[in-house]
Amino acid sequence: METEKAANGGVEYQCRTSEVVVERMAEYIETDSCVDQCGVDRKFVGISSDALLESQFTAKLCSPSCYQKCPNIVDLYFNLAAGEGVFLPDLCERQRSNPRRAMFELVSSGAAPGPVYDVSDNIEAIPAPVPQ
Repeated sequence: METEKAANGGVEYQCRTSEVVVERMAEYIETDSCVDQCGVDRKFVGISSDALLESQFTAKLCSPSCYQKCPNIVDLYFNLAAGEGVFLPDLCERQRSNPRRAMFELVSSGAAPGPVYDVSDNIEAIPAPVPQ
């Protein structure tokens, strides 16, 4: 997440990896209770799917005090998980029943950070050497 000065003098937030631009921030501020219950930090700029790989964070996010009472935070991570091919309600169900298995399945699903661009665009075919 990067900030840039907008033409009108305000600040524009831009995520370079996804090219999503936030033109204005919503007036809603999450409650301190939700921030605490869900394990998020107000001081962080931007979010990462890496947080879903941390069992302590996922346990807080999936706890009833967060999952059932803090829809804005849950919705944010729901969309982030979906972008990684993970259905958050299923992850939370596995987290409640078998936390170690949930983390193993998440890592096995390929929901780990990957390249920002397709590296195959930079690969050229080179003929193999002729055996002698």
